[in-house]
Amino acid sequence: MSKITLSGYIEVPAEDLEAICLELPNHIALTEQEAGCLLFTITRDPVNPNRFDVYEEFTDKAAFEQHQARVKTSHWGLVTKNVERFYNITKSS
Repeated sequence: MSKITLSGYIEVPAEDLEAICLELPNHIALTEQEAGCLLFTITRDPVNPNRFDVYEEFTDKAAFEQHQARVKTSHWGLVTKNVERFYNITKSS
């Protein structure tokens, strides 16, 4: 099985920033509880408050895809619908 890593950042519109900051701790907690989640971090950029750096590691493609499916139907998915995402996804052994 190949580990899946996602790295990059999101750009949050100013009008969505408060809702995203309020929901972020819940999103992190739910993701960390998912089967196959090895590492999950989202950190706010110290210079640009509308940018959040994202790093995720999942045991395999299936775990990563389950995470993506959950996110789409979650409150996080709703509050981040206007976010611009800049991600790189890689597989490694």
